[in-house]
Amino acid sequence: MTPYPIGDMLTRIRNASAKFHSEVAMPHSKIKEAIAGILKDEGYILDYEVVSQEPQAELRLTLKYRGERTRAERAIHEIRLVSKPSRRVFVGKDNIPRPLGGMGICIVSTSQGVMPGHEARQRGIGGEVLLEVK
Repeated sequence: MTPYPIGDMLTRIRNASAKFHSEVAMPHSKIKEAIAGILKDEGYILDYEVVSQEPQAELRLTLKYRGERTRAERAIHEIRLVSKPSRRVFVGKDNIPRPLGGMGICIVSTSQGVMPGHEARQRGIGGEVLLEVK
């Protein structure tokens, strides 16, 4: 068992991206699947799938790159955990961060589910800022 599953997910993505792996696998959870869905919708990964197996299902992400392997450019340049178990970061609707002046995204856990920061801003709700992607 990992101490903080979301932090583990981001570390696996960073490590796989640094070595230009095409896929990365991790234990499945609903919040990880929601984060993967947002990353796919925003164009940071190609796809994700949930593989049922015992004792726990597995979440597989297909990472996205541009160009040839020798000169490839990562779609995810930086992925950073904002809210940690030791320090939770909650924001109101007016204080939702805009990474890179709106070119990146932040993912927010709200009372209406996990969503990108721009969607939470449109709906007028705040919540816990989980991570930022640039």
